[in-house]
Amino acid sequence: MTIHKPIAVGTNDSAQSQAAVLWAARRAQRANVPLVILHVVDDRWVADPYPWFGVLEEAGDKLLQVAAGRIRGTFQVPVTTRLLNGSVGGALAKYSGKASMLVVGSGTGHLGGVLADRALQVAATAKVPVAVVGTQDLNGRSGVVVGVDGSKEATLAVSFAAAEADREGEELTVVYAVRTPDPIVDAGLSSTTLAELIVQEERVVLSETVAGLEEDYPDLKVHQILETEKTPVDALVDAAAGARLLVVGSRGRGGIKRLLLGSTAHGVLKHLPCPTVITRIQAARNKA
Repeated sequence: MTIHKPIAVGTNDSAQSQAAVLWAARRAQRANVPLVILHVVDDRWVADPYPWFGVLEEAGDKLLQVAAGRIRGTFQVPVTTRLLNGSVGGALAKYSGKASMLVVGSGTGHLGGVLADRALQVAATAKVPVAVVGTQDLNGRSGVVVGVDGSKEATLAVSFAAAEADREGEELTVVYAVRTPDPIVDAGLSSTTLAELIVQEERVVLSETVAGLEEDYPDLKVHQILETEKTPVDALVDAAAGARLLVVGSRGRGGIKRLLLGSTAHGVLKHLPCPTVITRIQAARNKA
């Protein structure tokens, strides 16, 4: 018998986390999997014994029950709650191994925020795909957008996004942003012919990235966008402005790859256009 892991969602009762709980509940109901609502009591600075810690746990339990009550009255999905201790990012990332997907609110959502933003911490360290949800109104939106760059991570992100779009009856837009030589700024360094050749080569990369989707998903309509004038972050944010979902692969750099997001994923989460899923290599086949 196949065991379906639940979708887990963190909440602190902010507007963003409430939106995340509702988004996760809808997804769990569609996927026919349970929902686990999580709240973390940050006890890193608490000396034991500490008389107020029980109060914090009691408040956390009450918050979880209120959140679960909203879901049980609206969605037909099994709901459980779990109170965690520790750092918020660390506790949620550790728990993620028990879930098929982890959903979090977008946090402050301010532009140019610090790297320590909790949504970024969770997306960088979780073991499964992480959905970051803001407070955008999704009514009237359509389509799934995915960013690619020719990497293995991007190919897996396309697989995830295609399965999502096909399941939801949405169209898929695959966006590849690449820098080409500027004929004025780079005068004397490259020719127009070279720029054209680069574009042609990158179109081949884009085509290869989506190769096989027609066979796997014959009813899925796929659009390809090769952007040569915008940065990857700007291209994805603009393309997903009216979308229901954006998918980006996690691509860390350097010796601590597991702890870092690629610059594109990081930038997109700081300018969140819609619910955004950061996929992981080890979880790419997850269909929840």
